[in-house]
Formats: sequence, C-alpha cells, structure tokens
Amino acid sequence: MQVLGFILLYGVSYGLVLCLVSLGLVVTMGLMRLVNLAHGAFAAIGGYIAVGLAARSGLSFPLAIVVSVFAVSALGVLAERLLFRRLYGRSELDQVVVTLGVNFIVVAAITAFFGPNSQDLPLPDYLKGDIDLGFRTFERYRLFTTLVCIAVIAALWWAFERTRIGAVLRAAVDNPSMTQAIGINVPRLFSGTFALGCGLGALGGALGAYTLPIEPTWPFKYLVLMLVVVALSGEGQIRSAVAVSLIVGIVEAGGRYLFPEAGGFLIYLLLIGLMIWRPQGLLARRRFA
Repeated sequence: MQVLGFILLYGVSYGLVLCLVSLGLVVTMGLMRLVNLAHGAFAAIGGYIAVGLAARSGLSFPLAIVVSVFAVSALGVLAERLLFRRLYGRSELDQVVVTLGVNFIVVAAITAFFGPNSQDLPLPDYLKGDIDLGFRTFERYRLFTTLVCIAVIAALWWAFERTRIGAVLRAAVDNPSMTQAIGINVPRLFSGTFALGCGLGALGGALGAYTLPIEPTWPFKYLVLMLVVVALSGEGQIRSAVAVSLIVGIVEAGGRYLFPEAGGFLIYLLLIGLMIWRPQGLLARRRFA
C-alpha cells in the first residue's frame, strides 16, 4: 500500500503538471491546427522568468509565477503577430521547420543568459516540507501544484466545453471568412488563443520546476511527451488530454520506482501501444467500416 500510494501520488502530480503544459499545445494544435513545436520554448521561458524574479529580484513566489505567465502571454501575442500568423494555412512541414528553428534560438539564448545548468525555483516557507495525508506523507509543494493544476484545467474545460468560446474558435478555424462576416474578429481571436496557450505553458513550466526541471534543453526534452498528449487527446479534447497525462505520469512514476534501470523506456512502450490502439484519440469513439 505504501508503494502504491507513492506511485499514485507522484504519478498524478507529475501527470497533471505535464497536462497543464501540454494543454497550451492542445489548444494551438488541436483547435487552431497550428503545429507549434516551439510551445516548449514558451514554457521554458516562463520557468526561467519565474526563477529569475524569485531568486534574483526577491519577488514573492506567487507574484513571480503570475508575472511570468503574463509576460509569456504578451510575448506570445507578439510572436503570433510577427511570425506564427504567417504560418496559418501553410503546410505542416513549413510549420515544423519554423517552430523547431524557434526552439533552437531559445535554447541558445537561455544557455547564453543562464548557463548550461538547471535552475532551482526558491520556495516560500509555507510550501516547504511534507504534509501528512493520513496514509503517508507528501510534499507540500507537489500537493500545491496538483491543486492548482486541477483548478486551471477545470476552468479551461468549462470555458471551451460549456461556453461559446470553443465553438467560435472551431468555427474560425474551419471557416474564417464566414466567422469574420458575422462580426467576430478572427485575427484577434487567434492572437488571444495563442497567448492563452503560451500562458498555460509558462504556468506549467514555472509551477513544475521540481517535476520538470528547468534547464536549457527543456523545449526539446519534453517535446515528445507533449506531442503524444496532443495526438492522443484528439481534436482539442481536454478530457482526453487529462486522461493521457495521468496515464503517462503514473506509468512514469511506477516504472522509475519499480524498475529504476528500465523505467525510462517503459513510458515510451506504453505510448507506442496507445498510439497503435487509439490513433484517433484516447476517448474518441471508434469508427467502424
């Protein structure tokens, strides 16, 4: 029971952070149909901004997180208008090449400014130490990030599934001219949605500093996991993204705990199996011929 509790707690906390980071990519790829492989770069920038503000400027932990999210969202608006807007409607190869190039530029810039080593996010006293859950102790910070991720993911699901935002965005992607004709500013909608995706990545990158360590190679290190979450979530399905992320987190934690030498490979075997079994999305309805 102790081992099972450890795997579930750490797996769920890891999976939810991964989900929060990936949801930004779910929005831009699943809903906007933009192959933005530079999403990890925005997440890494958010993490580095939070570390810089909290460790070097003395800003409080919560304020550093908030500032990093708004800063990366603003950067996302600028990047969307100057660069990514020119990729809408272009081939997937064009989008892949350009966004990978952005990744390389960001990795080089981060290494030049912060060095090649990983960065530690200083925690306030109230988030340090462990808390007793009754059946075992658990890190306060991981519990905090888990609760924040649940709240943000639930709010995002409600916004896209229970309000007209998701329907308007899908309409704008499918038929931008008709959406523009009924009075919706499509370029502004796309800018806002792209900024939201970048902000979600920044929030996940900053909050997940202890789960997904902040280092220069961050944009590439977790890219495969994010892409799998997007692929198995279907057309921007948030519930599927949560399910896939939780499976990834629990298998990753269990594999590394039970099979330390081979744990890093188990998750990729699982992901290959899921891609073969449910290529249309984990929770999507199967289509029969």
